[in-house]
Amino acid sequence: MTAAPPPALDGRVTVVAAEGRGAGPRPLVLVLPGGGYRMTAAHEGEPVARWLAGLGVHAVVLRYPVAPEGSTGPLHPAPLDAARAAVRWVRAGGTGLDVDPARVGVLGFSAGGHLAATLSTVGDEDADARPDATVLCYPVVSLEAEAHEGSVEALLGQHADDAARAALSADRRVSGSTPPAFVWHTGDDGAVPVSNAVRYAQALWLAGVSAELHVYPTGRHGLGLADDAPHVATWTTACAEWLTGLGWR
Repeated sequence: MTAAPPPALDGRVTVVAAEGRGAGPRPLVLVLPGGGYRMTAAHEGEPVARWLAGLGVHAVVLRYPVAPEGSTGPLHPAPLDAARAAVRWVRAGGTGLDVDPARVGVLGFSAGGHLAATLSTVGDEDADARPDATVLCYPVVSLEAEAHEGSVEALLGQHADDAARAALSADRRVSGSTPPAFVWHTGDDGAVPVSNAVRYAQALWLAGVSAELHVYPTGRHGLGLADDAPHVATWTTACAEWLTGLGWR
């Protein structure tokens, strides 16, 4: 039976059921669109959920809290609180779908990728909210080195200090408990440097966690499924194969 989302998620979740699903529980992926923590991009939400559904994977799009343009106060921890609540709601059966609670993943784009990576690196006190697999698409990762300053300001407010930046730099938060990840970026991304993706993959490798990293030579930021960039669009095939390797398809 479907359970109403908790107040933190009211009006923020869209559930898309897997297509052609057979008997038995299916994995589910939480989709976090990008938007610099100022908005959530439509093309990185439901279209991505429908792609996952076509792979036989349930999906939930979360439109997490964002900071309106012109706001100066810190947004954190509202997005992370919403993401943790969403994973717990999914694992508790809130979607009404037959979900395997041990196969709940997260997929994020840009600032949504930062939220996905932050969610994936929560401590053991939040183990029930930590996903089992992570997909990061041109993610913001570091809030220190080659940071996307727009995301930093939206998330932490103006004049964030070094300690606050370090605490939410996902590459610093990785541990042996962090789930495996599929990460992709483009080498000439003019908004979020590719070093962000590399830093996260390197941190996983150093922690002994499996990571698959794809860097495409060229492509603008915000491509989503990359329908208008055929070479980069192969990320969806590679990701589907990675999910198959995890036993999610």
